[in-house]
Amino acid sequence: MIIVRLDRVMADRKVKLNELSEMVDVSVANLSNLKTGKVKAVRFSTLEAICKALDCQPGDLFEYVEDE
Repeated sequence: MIIVRLDRVMADRKVKLNELSEMVDVSVANLSNLKTGKVKAVRFSTLEAICKALDCQPGDLFEYVEDE
């Protein structure tokens, strides 16, 4: 299972969802869905924009945990 850690990275950098939305030109609703793990896929262009805006690596945003 993939766990999305976007909320943790945003908190570390003190960035709010609406601020990130403006920085990466993605709707607040779509970022909220990503943040809560309700999406099945992420475009590389979106991932790149988020990493650039938050100065992080893709591995900072996602964690793999083996299903039990």
